[in-house]
Amino acid sequence: MTEPFDALHLLSKTSHAAHCRRCLTGLPAVSTDLDASRLVIAFYCISSLDLLGRLYDKISDAEREAWREWIWDQYTLGGVHGSGFRPSPYMKVENPSEHSVQYDASHMIMTYAAIITLAVLRDDFERLDRPSLIQSLQSCQREDGSFSTTPGGGETDLRTLYCAFAISTMLDDWSGINVPRAVDFIAKCRSYEGGYGQAPFCEAQGGTTYIAIAALHLIPERLRNGAEVVTPAERAQTIRWLVQNQEPSGGFRGRTGKEADACYCFWCSAALQILGARELVNVPALLQFISDCQFRFGGIAKSPGGPADPYHTYLALAAVSMYPPDNGEVEARIGSWKLPRLDPLLNTSEETSDWARKYVRARVE
Repeated sequence: MTEPFDALHLLSKTSHAAHCRRCLTGLPAVSTDLDASRLVIAFYCISSLDLLGRLYDKISDAEREAWREWIWDQYTLGGVHGSGFRPSPYMKVENPSEHSVQYDASHMIMTYAAIITLAVLRDDFERLDRPSLIQSLQSCQREDGSFSTTPGGGETDLRTLYCAFAISTMLDDWSGINVPRAVDFIAKCRSYEGGYGQAPFCEAQGGTTYIAIAALHLIPERLRNGAEVVTPAERAQTIRWLVQNQEPSGGFRGRTGKEADACYCFWCSAALQILGARELVNVPALLQFISDCQFRFGGIAKSPGGPADPYHTYLALAAVSMYPPDNGEVEARIGSWKLPRLDPLLNTSEETSDWARKYVRARVE
């Protein structure tokens, strides 16, 4: 009888790190549509290097400093709308005026990605204008409790709300958010299946279900007014839906009736971890699916046989860091799958999470 993990290949850490470094210097032609979101690509690549243990022993100080400076070069001061980070240099205004501020506004998702990436790079955040960042959160929250990606922008869904919550957590300052309204919006995004959609009345998805569950658990006890973030009945229903999304292949699908996808190996299993149901994940099957998604030239693909990309590489590694193999005596092949522990609430390594919570937090002058 085959023992669990016997069919696992080595986790190709060196090749995956090389893939991430290549993507930091230039995306392949098939990914040029991502050029306008370069900051989030940097987040996935640098965070992958962090989990792979290659950031401080294989990357020079000068290179890490160049990455830090490039991220800070995306920092924008939006006047009355507050500050944050833009997606990439393509929107940078060289000679800003009061009339051009609206075209160089901060982007909520990119601001979350920038802050986490700077924490990975162990920045001291001396350049961060905390009151202005809180002002940006206020500028993005709508009457229904949701958040737009930019102040006054039209795009809004649960992803932006999660980023606002994560930023407030790292700041240890929730004054920029109307929490009750935001919680009410999350509740409206819950579907009959027990998962959460991007917006009210949308189909439940694994990614937005993670986002909803993580956001609710990020709320400090002092702001919950004694209420449960999810009721026991809601928790049970959500767990049931998430568990049903693990396919026989070991991977998780994002929606009912869809195929397994490496990114949902994180989104769904992380939600189960937060809900205290990690024992319901079939770990050997999960890792086998991720093993099969490894691309021979480095990186991890959406599904076996597909091309690798930074997004699926990082999220697959994040899943591995939460669910490492554990079969007693660890041999070299199995040991290659041991990664630093992940903080599932902030979606970064525990060491990076600790750094962010210490250095990003609002300071009393």
